[in-house]
This record gives sequence, C-alpha cells and structure tokens, in this order.
Amino acid sequence: MGNIGRMLTAMVTPFDREGNVDYKQARQLVQALMDSGSEGVIVCGTTGESPTLSHGEKLHLFGEIKEAIGAKGSVIAGTGSYGTSESIELSREAEHLGVDGLLLVVPYYNKPTQEGLYRHFKAIASSVNIPCILYNVPSRTGTNMTAETTVRLSQIDNITGVKEASGDMVQVGSIIAQTPDDFLVWSGNDSDTFPIMNMGGYGVISVASHLYGLQIQSMMQLLLGGEIEKAAREHHRLMPIFQGLFWVSNPTPVKHALNRGGFFVGTPRLPLVEIDEQTATRLNRVLDEYTIDLPMNVLHRV
Repeated sequence: MGNIGRMLTAMVTPFDREGNVDYKQARQLVQALMDSGSEGVIVCGTTGESPTLSHGEKLHLFGEIKEAIGAKGSVIAGTGSYGTSESIELSREAEHLGVDGLLLVVPYYNKPTQEGLYRHFKAIASSVNIPCILYNVPSRTGTNMTAETTVRLSQIDNITGVKEASGDMVQVGSIIAQTPDDFLVWSGNDSDTFPIMNMGGYGVISVASHLYGLQIQSMMQLLLGGEIEKAAREHHRLMPIFQGLFWVSNPTPVKHALNRGGFFVGTPRLPLVEIDEQTATRLNRVLDEYTIDLPMNVLHRV
C-alpha cells in the first residue's frame, strides 16, 4: 500500500470546447503531474467531476490514464457512489482495467446510518482484490463517517486507508491512533496536510498539486525530516492558494488556474459553471504570487 504514494493529485477531467472528455489532454496532464511531484492520481473523484461523467466515460478514463503512466505512478479509480450494486459493478470493471486501487466515497444524498456505511464499504471491498481507500467528505455528502466506523472498517484486509476531508482534527486524530499502523490516512484538504501529518497521517490527496506539487512535496519532506519550523513556514506560505482554490466549488477554481497558466482543461460541466468575474479577479491576484510547478512543455490549447 505504501507504494501508492504520499502525495496523490485528485485530477481534473479535461473537457474540450464542445464539452466532451478530452482523453488526449488527460494523458498529457497526468504525465505533467508525474513530472511535478505527484506520486499518483485519483481519477473521477470530486475534482474529476465524477457525478457528471457517464459509466463509459469513467472506464475510458481509467484505462487511458493507467496506460499513460504505467508503473510510473499509481492510478486510483473513483468508483464509489450512492448505490452499492452500482459501486461494485464499476469497481470490478476498474480492477479488470488494471488500476492500482479504488477511492470509495461516503454515499451521498441517501444519508445512510453508520451501520449502513459499514455494510456498503464491506460489500464493495469484498468484491475486489485491490486496495480500497475510503473517502469521508461530509461537506459534500451530507453524512459524516465517524472515527468508530472508520476504525471498524480498517479491520477489513483490503480497506487500507482513508481520505479524511471532514476538517475535524479530533476525529482524524482518533482514526490515526486507533487503526493499525499499515492503515494510511491522507488529508483530504490541502490546508489540513500539515496538522494531519504532524499527528501521524500519511500524506495528502491534493487539488493544489495540479500547480504546486513540488512545493507541497518540499513541505512534506521537511515534516518527514523533522524540520517542523521550516515545514510550518511553507504551510503558511501556501495557505492563501490552498484557500483560494476553494472560494467556489471545486474544481471550478483549479480549472480556471490551469487554463490561465496555459494548460487547457475546459470549463466544468453543468450544473457547475465557470468562475465568476469578481472571484476570478480576486483569485488571479493570489495566483500571481506563486510560481507554477506544472511543466508547460506539453500539449495545450488556449
């Protein structure tokens, strides 16, 4: 499981000007991410606009991205949804395509109980033979998966980690303290990476790493090397951009930032829309304060 990587990028899904998935640009983007600090990618997660992608588009993306990077980095397929049987079907198909693991989001809209969450994730994990990463993001799903439920699920052999985006440091600390040493906890928010890793968390599933991957890696390596004060300075330096990329619903700001930087990924699909002019002006001022790590000597259309 450790080979999956401490810093994974929750990758955007590029669309062309007609709103179709741009698979060629997706392949170029994942290569650029591997060259700028990422150790793997999440495909078809929240940042990848999974609710607007068809079953076929998701499978096509899983295959394209895995083929594009091979063994250079890990590909984690976002196969969880609010339906258990549908999640199982997509998870099995993703495994067949050779992905390295699955990201399983807490079911949204139907608001299951904690027992329902346990049975849902157990059923999916039991249907495949690859690592499964849980994804707790109550601001999106309307349901918080408690520390107790996560600890219980950590006893299932191939449930090997969690992306924790609750923002509740007490809850995250309880998970880290009570799960086995080989159960990995990734920060689900860039702004939480520093405190979570200080508590013993493993790494981050990042949005900002689209643009600042090497800088985030540097902060993480300072932490791992025991240089806490230097890492804290980097954390504080990066905080304005961590916050700016979430001023409106993700992935709208990061798509704006990529397009502005010269790497065309299109606009979000409805019901998300492009960033408004006032927020764009405000975000541009923050973007201008940072150097982009993503290499631009790759295919782009502006």
